[in-house]
Amino acid sequence: MDETDWKNWQAEIEATLMFVVKDGQILLIEKKRGHGQGKVNGPGGKMDPGESPLDGAVRETEEELCISVKDAQKVAELWFRMSDYPSLRCHVFLASEFVGEPTETPEAAPFWAPLDRIPYDRMWEDDRHWLPQVLAGQTLIGKFSFEGERMLTKEITLGWDF
Repeated sequence: MDETDWKNWQAEIEATLMFVVKDGQILLIEKKRGHGQGKVNGPGGKMDPGESPLDGAVRETEEELCISVKDAQKVAELWFRMSDYPSLRCHVFLASEFVGEPTETPEAAPFWAPLDRIPYDRMWEDDRHWLPQVLAGQTLIGKFSFEGERMLTKEITLGWDF
């Protein structure tokens, strides 16, 4: 059983995720390298020193998909305690407007999925617990602990004002 002390928890890495939703579909990526390689997710990654979460999310999306997001809004913060990776705070954004064409890069292979057919079986285990709520208009903070790729605990608090 996981005994994470969330009250005193500190992130070692600040990161971002961006989900673009347009015309009943969500823009996802298959991650081609790094942490989570082979999994489906939104574009994102580690923030640079001094970078705001929004700036990091926009930059990562540009680097991974060659698109520039125009209307991103922070909708969630995810805290992760992992057995095989440094603790991570992930700032999650939703957007619908962008410039450019989603393009495969060495980091990511983009694809659109209908909102009613998101491939949760190819994603991190926690995604099925918080992403539907964010897509339904909720804001939240999620706290998750993992042993390898297996989720041990989850705690989701709805209604945050970011």
